[in-house]
Amino acid sequence: MSYLIVVAHPDDEVLGAGATIYKLSKMGTEVNVCIMCGQADARQHRPADYELESDMKSSMNMLGIKNIFVGNFPNIKMNTSAHLDLVQFIEKAIEKTQATTIITHHPTDLNNDHLQTSIACQAAARLFERKETVIPIKELLYMEVLSSTEWALNSALMKFCPNTFFEVGKDGIEKKLLALSQYRDVIREYPHPRSKEAIVGLAAYRGAQSGYNYAEAFECAFRRMVE
Repeated sequence: MSYLIVVAHPDDEVLGAGATIYKLSKMGTEVNVCIMCGQADARQHRPADYELESDMKSSMNMLGIKNIFVGNFPNIKMNTSAHLDLVQFIEKAIEKTQATTIITHHPTDLNNDHLQTSIACQAAARLFERKETVIPIKELLYMEVLSSTEWALNSALMKFCPNTFFEVGKDGIEKKLLALSQYRDVIREYPHPRSKEAIVGLAAYRGAQSGYNYAEAFECAFRRMVE
């Protein structure tokens, strides 16, 4: 079994699934990450290139991620990139990792890069239908990224509706916060949604919602029962 986390920007992987990644890798499950906009040029308080690269590697090593695939699609301009280019970049990561579960952004996220990543990932998830050498995926899951997913203001679209929960425990949330802190200037002061209090609070709520001791929530968009 192999998980592929497909995100728009560095730190999205931690915000959306950091504790789950840590728990999976701790159990011996392979987890890989594909980042579409590795440079994050439009980010406020963005560190120097070498600092961002160092932050990324430090965070992912802490979570036990095996491989990182980093693209150079334009930050907050992914809608100007050809859809096929986005899809094919993700497909290469799927082929190299032989992913059986893919986790990506919810398609109603306010951040347009998250939207473009989600749409491209949905298309790439069908790769097994076109290439016999690709292992069919078992699941496609959407994650929630604080300060983006909850800002789904378009009422014409179906908002994030969690139906899949990973118990991560207090140690998983602590590791998530530690991994997130490796990215400079990402964690904010409360009541910002990317504050420590908000992150812990959401995990506690998702845990209570599902009868777990802290949890990260996902929406299952596609599942195949593979023998």
